Amino acid sequence: MADRRCIERLRGKLIVSCQAFEGEPLSGPMFMAAMAKSVELGGAGGIRANGPDDIAAIRKLTDLPIIGIWKRLYEGYEPYISPTLEDVLAVVEAGADIVAVDATSRLHPGDISAEELIQSIKDTVDIPIMADISTVEEGIRSQEAGADMVATTLWGYTSYTRMSDDTEPSSELLEELVKRLSIPVIAEGRIWSPEQACMALKKRAYAVTVGAAISRPHLITRRFVDAMERCIQELHG
Repeated sequence: MADRRCIERLRGKLIVSCQAFEGEPLSGPMFMAAMAKSVELGGAGGIRANGPDDIAAIRKLTDLPIIGIWKRLYEGYEPYISPTLEDVLAVVEAGADIVAVDATSRLHPGDISAEELIQSIKDTVDIPIMADISTVEEGIRSQEAGADMVATTLWGYTSYTRMSDDTEPSSELLEELVKRLSIPVIAEGRIWSPEQACMALKKRAYAVTVGAAISRPHLITRRFVDAMERCIQELHG
């Protein structure tokens, strides 16, 4: 039986998403394991990791709770975060303590709903499920389907939530989810500063996930470079 104490261990903690896309300098299990160990030394309370290879490598170096996903593209379908039961089982086998899945309203491979995927996971393996959602309604349906927690991960990444200016965290979505759900709500997405992470906690997020602002150096660097270039343009009119 899965040890659900891993959920309690995440309460009030920083979860760091240790991921790198193929072709990036830090892509690969060895680098992601080192990244995970580094953020653990900095005080992170949990890790979010992508793919069985990275998850297995990270598992060897830390006993922090690992939220496992597997980003996979299936022709004709939009969901790509652990979109099938087979993807979930591979993540579990690699050593994840929690599995996160796309729980948006979009159809998954096999033309099944997110709720059907969640139910099939529960029928097959005993592991806590995090539902990555983009709307309040998706969060409610995920809870009803049996998800153990929800995360605001996909707000702004679905066609029906995409906005022209979506550079800030989804504060309104977080507040409404906390108000309407009885399961933990994780703040995730577009959190770039400690102040934003603290604001999420003040809005009663159970925990906060930060990815690119910590674990993707080239994007962190680009934010500094862009800001300095704008400053130079202002100075020189």
